[in-house]
Amino acid sequence: MYLHTKLLNFNKEIKVAFIGCGKFISMFLAQYNQLKKIKIDSIIELDLDKAKKNCSNSGLSEQKINQINFTSSLENTFNREIDIYIEATGNPIVGTVHAIKIIKNKKHIILVNVEADVTCGKYLSDLANENGVICSMAYGDQPSLILEQIEWSRLNGFEVVCAGKGTKYHPDFEYSTPETVWGHYGLSKERAEKESGMNPKMFNSFLCGDKSAIEMCAVSNAANLKCPENGLTFPPVGVYDIAKKLIPKNKGGLIDFEGQVEVISSIDREKKDIPNDLRWGVYIVIKAGNQYVKNCFKDYGMVTDESGDYSAIWRPYHYIGLELAQSIYSIALDKRATGYTKNYNAEVASIAKKDLKKGEKLDGEGGFCARGRLVTSQTSKKDNLLPLGLTDHAIVNKDIAKDQVITTKDVDLNLPEEVTEARNYQYNLI
Repeated sequence: MYLHTKLLNFNKEIKVAFIGCGKFISMFLAQYNQLKKIKIDSIIELDLDKAKKNCSNSGLSEQKINQINFTSSLENTFNREIDIYIEATGNPIVGTVHAIKIIKNKKHIILVNVEADVTCGKYLSDLANENGVICSMAYGDQPSLILEQIEWSRLNGFEVVCAGKGTKYHPDFEYSTPETVWGHYGLSKERAEKESGMNPKMFNSFLCGDKSAIEMCAVSNAANLKCPENGLTFPPVGVYDIAKKLIPKNKGGLIDFEGQVEVISSIDREKKDIPNDLRWGVYIVIKAGNQYVKNCFKDYGMVTDESGDYSAIWRPYHYIGLELAQSIYSIALDKRATGYTKNYNAEVASIAKKDLKKGEKLDGEGGFCARGRLVTSQTSKKDNLLPLGLTDHAIVNKDIAKDQVITTKDVDLNLPEEVTEARNYQYNLI
């Protein structure tokens, strides 16, 4: 908070490096010319021509682009004076390996790669603490923005009853693939992929529920909130009904517990838009601690449920990579993360999206083969569930029916030692 005021008296340059240069980072690059005291030292990307093109398309001049060190090797940057790395590959296995190397090299890291965070985030946070550096969630992504609201709530003495985000969800979307995704968004393949550079697999993960499960897993682990009993339910709820419906069932609401995560849908089960939806935003529900606070809710026109006990605040939009500088400045000026994994409460389990045959290769989040469901970490360990973050390139060793839960025994994994160590560390915490 008040970072801009601190920045006025900050006399150093903040040198950053990006790993991956896709849509999220392109959005940051579009703000780069307006940002003070941040300097892009390096961009690590397998497709360097694409990275340079994205820089140009985002508004960087040829002169600024020529000042950036472009490389395909993370190791080649450790001898440079880089303050903060931003991991944005979106690959949980690769991202975890990158994060471990960066942390062991005593550098701060921001995980745009929330997939890595929910797969190995507790290990990474603890490793960062041991090495005296910060492993932060990325501001602009919804988990960090939800955590900001939770921090405000708890700091001011409110109990957090529910926290989450909005999205466009329908049960039919759970079986969407990268081939069918753009029709659900009302876009053509040409418009989405060629003109806007949108990744069909990544955007499909938003549609089929994978990203919602991943992001709510991140919030659960960072804020110590519970998972719903049977995974996310995506009730269609408008903003003025959040305080009425995102409260416990025994109070007339829809949620299982006080203190849980949930995602609300912007369309109903007939696929009709609901009024005052929160498709792009985030919310929390808070509870009054006594009658005087309830009176204040009423006196100042705050939205509440019928009892007056529960109120809600929400933010209608998140600005994604356009807001990433907040995390960079927070680390550089305040030595503080914009959210980080504190617990190992939740996991994203893998469910077969179709009938899978022995020998078939899984293809990760947003793909053709599996979808994610939010579960507790205890359930994940007890039932040997395969985390969605480990599905990319896993080989199925038996036939698995559509909609069946996939276990670690159902697949052959060839994981890097670093990921195996991180997963074992987290399992041993349960």
